[in-house]
Amino acid sequence: MSSLHILSGGAAQGLVQQLRGSFYNETGRAIEGSFGAVGAMRDKLLAGEPCDVLILTQPLIDELTVAGRVAPGSARALGRVRTGVAVKTGEAAPRVDTPGALKAALLAARGLYFPDPHKATAGIHFMNVLKRLGVEQQLASVLRTYPNGATAMKAMAEAEGPGLIGCTQVTEIRYTPGVQLVAMLPKEFELATVYTAAVTSKAEQPQAARMLIDLLASPTAAELRRAGGFE
Repeated sequence: MSSLHILSGGAAQGLVQQLRGSFYNETGRAIEGSFGAVGAMRDKLLAGEPCDVLILTQPLIDELTVAGRVAPGSARALGRVRTGVAVKTGEAAPRVDTPGALKAALLAARGLYFPDPHKATAGIHFMNVLKRLGVEQQLASVLRTYPNGATAMKAMAEAEGPGLIGCTQVTEIRYTPGVQLVAMLPKEFELATVYTAAVTSKAEQPQAARMLIDLLASPTAAELRRAGGFE
């Protein structure tokens, strides 16, 4: 059987990976596709890349539904994902619970790892946090940006030396070996994003696409969602 094609925000990558085996056993289909910044995934869809299942933020799914790119009535929310701060596993956790504490921790960091500040939800938000704290220019030399949060956290885990801080969605922190969640961003800078799965209007395998979405959103996968950072 042909594979099911998916384009997804990086926040859902860990969840999809954990359910690949169950989906294959149920349908005989493998899952192929890309995970990354939601803006980049939208662009891939609009450029004509094959896609049966789309997992993006709720506003982007709504936008693409209006544009005729998503099958009406097929969207199902997977849950809300908050944005957090991470360090390498085993390192002391800095205080980040207030704007002042977060600012001090960021200024002391030797490297700041986060996703694309132009197309990734968490990356755009974190750059705005730096601007609101007034430290964007001061920290320019230690900013380390990557296509998505998963690659940013992997790079931080593999980087040499202490004193590194990451910021991305909690799912991408929890699913990456070698990094640990410190805390959510302070309430003043909180970002909580609802991720939604939907069948594309040009899906080659719409029935299988609906089966995958049912599996991702099912009660049996609820614990996987919670463990991975979906609320």
